[in-house]
Parts: sequence; C-alpha cells; structure tokens
Amino acid sequence: MSVLAGRLEDYLALRRSLGFKLDRAGRLLAQFVAYCEAADAETVTVDLARAWATLPEGGSDYWFACRLSVVRSFARYLVLVDERTEVPPTDVLPVRARRATPYLYTPAEVARLMAAAANIPTPLRQATLATLVGLLYVTGMRIGEAIRLDRTDVDYRQELIVVRDSKFGKSREVPIHATTIAALRAYAKRRDELCPQQKSPAFFVSPAGTRLLYCNVHLAFLGLVRDAGLTPRSATCRPRPHDLRHSFAVSTLIGWYRDGGDVQARLPRLSTFLGHVHPANTYWYLSAAPELLGLAAARLEPSRRRS
Repeated sequence: MSVLAGRLEDYLALRRSLGFKLDRAGRLLAQFVAYCEAADAETVTVDLARAWATLPEGGSDYWFACRLSVVRSFARYLVLVDERTEVPPTDVLPVRARRATPYLYTPAEVARLMAAAANIPTPLRQATLATLVGLLYVTGMRIGEAIRLDRTDVDYRQELIVVRDSKFGKSREVPIHATTIAALRAYAKRRDELCPQQKSPAFFVSPAGTRLLYCNVHLAFLGLVRDAGLTPRSATCRPRPHDLRHSFAVSTLIGWYRDGGDVQARLPRLSTFLGHVHPANTYWYLSAAPELLGLAAARLEPSRRRS
C-alpha cells in the first residue's frame, strides 16, 4: 500500500467516525489515488487534481466540479500531515451548485411503476422492486436506508420499521400503516419461498440471496420508469428514485395545510420521521410544488392583513 493510499484510509475512517457515509466520495478518492500512483506522485498537486477531475473527456462542468470538490476536502486533510500538499483553490473549475427539480409522483404514477415490475423476468426481482417502490413512497425513506434494512428491523407487531445508523449516524423508528405491514409481510413470505437459502440477513434481497446494491436498484428503477411510460417534465425534472421521498414529504405538508393544522409546529415531527438533522432541511420541500407554495401563501395572507 502506498503512503497516499494509507492516508486515504485514515481520512475516510476519521470522516466516517463523525457520521459521514462517503460511499461515492470513497470510490472517487480511491480512483484519484490510483491515478496519482500511476503518475508516480507521492502527494496531491493542483495540476494532478485538475487533470483527474476533468475525466472523462466530454463530461459536464458540474460533474468535474463535484469530482474536484471531493479531492479538495481530502487535500485539506492531507496538508496537515504533508506540507507539500497543494489544496485546489475554490476558483478552479467553479460551477454554481444546482438542485434537480423534484419529480412529484402522483398515486397513479406510483401504481404504474409498481405494476411495471411485472415485466421483470425474475419473480423475486418483480416482488422486490414493486414492494421497495411502494415502501419508499409511503414512508419517505432514503433508498440506502431501505436496502440496509435487515429482517429483524421490520416489527410486524408494533407496526414500525427501525432505521439504523443512517445519515450522520442517526437511527430512528418509522411507524407504518397496517396496509404497509401487510404488504411487507406478503413480500417476506414470497421472498422466503423463492429464495429459501439467503446469504444475507437483508430484508430486501437479490435473486442470489444477497443484499441489494444501490447502483442495481437505480438501473432497475429506470427500467420501471420506461415501462410505466413516465417522461421528464422538463430538462431538470426527471423521474428519480429519490423523488419518491420528495413526494412523500410534499403530500404530507399539503395534507396538513388542507386540514388547517399548525404546519410550523408539526414540522419537527416530519423532520424526525424523515431523519433530517434540522427542520430547515425539511422546509425546503415547500419550494418543490406550486400547490404547496399556494397553500402556504394563503395561510400567510390573513396575518398580513392584520398587520
């Protein structure tokens, strides 16, 4: 193992001990270290970082900036142990941060996605993808949280799911409806019939009996989108798995506004349910739907008149 590779291990261990997952960052940095080793470089330089970050040729400026940002964070750590390290300045490959416009699914569209799983040739994959999509839509869980669930994390009697060691090391209990419990119980029965010799304690498993991989779930979801006939609403609003979480949050907020409840007071509950660190992270969902903005504005109008 090279000195740089060893320092990468130390860096990732430190960051992960603070609650950061760094799954993608870890993979990218391993590629960057391999690139440095191939160039016989013992430390990070701005030129090396820029050259690696702008691969492959023809990539987007946004992706190049993201790759360089990962290296920049690593370099800031390295400079503490190797004064030869060069930290790429923030004006190298600058790009304005952007957020994709959430694709807010209707109940009918989610039903079409789940039905599209019937086109998958493997029965276990059919059941797994259909149940996973439904669970994400009705709970707002992150995909990573769902595929990390073990069978013991689904409590049928208490009607809840235990999400362990999620983002920033937080765990939480997610209460679920009786109909969701029934769907999960049906899936578990089907899973055990089709794959009696499982190689993992995971709740959702592949046909090989192993835990699902995020990249495979993402590819399978794109297939469901295609077969369900869902199309982008704009260049920045395309159906994504993570938008099932957005859809849950927005529909919950819309329901509260329509019921006349105190949304501000309830927001910390939704934050806890979603596993957000701060309610401010949850309140961003207000900007995700015109209907939600309209309801919020209507709620503010009487107070403006009184003032």
